Amino acid sequence: MKKSKMPFNQLFKTSLLNRFCLLTFAGIGIFSACKTEKTYELIIVVENTQNYERKSETIEIAVEKVKPLLEKFGANNLVIENPDTENLLVSQWIDLDGDNSLDQLIFQVDIPGNNSQEFILRSLEEREQQPESELTTFSRFVPERTDDYTWENDKVAFRTYGPEAQRRIEEGEPGGTLSSGIDAWLKSVEYPIIDKWYKKNEENPGAYHIDSGEGYDPYHVGSSRGIGGVGFWEDDSLFTSKNFVEYKTRATGPIRTVFELKYAPWEVNGKMVEETKRISLDLGSNLSRFESTFTSENEIPNPTIGITLHEKEGEVKANEEKGIFRYWEPMDGHHLGLGVVIDPELVQGFKDHRVEYKDGSQLLIMTDPSNNKLTYYAGFGWDKSGQIENKAEWDAYLEQFKNKLSNPLKVKVKGKKK
Repeated sequence: MKKSKMPFNQLFKTSLLNRFCLLTFAGIGIFSACKTEKTYELIIVVENTQNYERKSETIEIAVEKVKPLLEKFGANNLVIENPDTENLLVSQWIDLDGDNSLDQLIFQVDIPGNNSQEFILRSLEEREQQPESELTTFSRFVPERTDDYTWENDKVAFRTYGPEAQRRIEEGEPGGTLSSGIDAWLKSVEYPIIDKWYKKNEENPGAYHIDSGEGYDPYHVGSSRGIGGVGFWEDDSLFTSKNFVEYKTRATGPIRTVFELKYAPWEVNGKMVEETKRISLDLGSNLSRFESTFTSENEIPNPTIGITLHEKEGEVKANEEKGIFRYWEPMDGHHLGLGVVIDPELVQGFKDHRVEYKDGSQLLIMTDPSNNKLTYYAGFGWDKSGQIENKAEWDAYLEQFKNKLSNPLKVKVKGKKK
């Protein structure tokens, strides 16, 4: 849970002003200089029904539930307070569809097991400031490195490839990449590294492939799905799109980054399919959320999520009943845990597909989405980062991630109060 950084002495003085009246005696009159009692408008109740603590959990509030407050005070003048500590929480407003109208208010909380907590949504008071956090999420299009799209939070970073990278490959020019797979950037620091690594790579090509203390990019994608890319498995073949052709950044901020990628139609065993992919990543999470929407004039075949097995030196573990699939592999003297978490109702089967040709060996997860929309989570944990120590911890992380998805925090917005 991200807290405001108000100095203790200021917090102490503010607390005193909130609780005690300063009385001024003037002649026969007594004038109260006390601050009026704090008023607030809405209470957000968050309940954890599980027996373990939920840390840095993102709470989403639809804008319709807070619209009167938003219209009255404006987004920049609304804050969320933890009344138990009187701390203000870092929050973020999101416009999901790019229509210049806010759709969500999000913030993060820590809730003990089998417990509930109230938070206050109110207007910013005099002498207060919106709280800030050193930690953040981030994503952007990267034209200086051909045309990657890259995203990160305090735990992990990813990237994928655009049309210029595809053109260079197809026209035989250097510096291209032909892939719609998802690359993993292994970071070992909490602060943002995307801009820094790309700048270093401009000055010294290949710099981000060398670990200089913040992490590096040793992960090979090639024509594989990388970690969480999509294709279609039919007739013992995987049909995949080429690079994305359009991007739209929807949000970037202290809690969540959201963007969309569009892919040109491609042939799947005689059928033409299009994909639009919405990707989001929350602060504190090792897994990105992927939501792919497919369109076709024909019946869409079963989408397949992939994890590359590289040189087949790692270990696959799959649990169809829980919707958890992972690969644990050695990498430059350390280990990398890859994982996909999905609603098990969507899983049609999986295949530990191992072949001899380059980039062909993959853990493939066949799915049957409803309404041609497929939602899943994919990401990684690197033992050198200190986030996980071993394979058992990575398995436990994926298990708990799935349990949280299956048992979300209960959120209720109460009516006005003064």
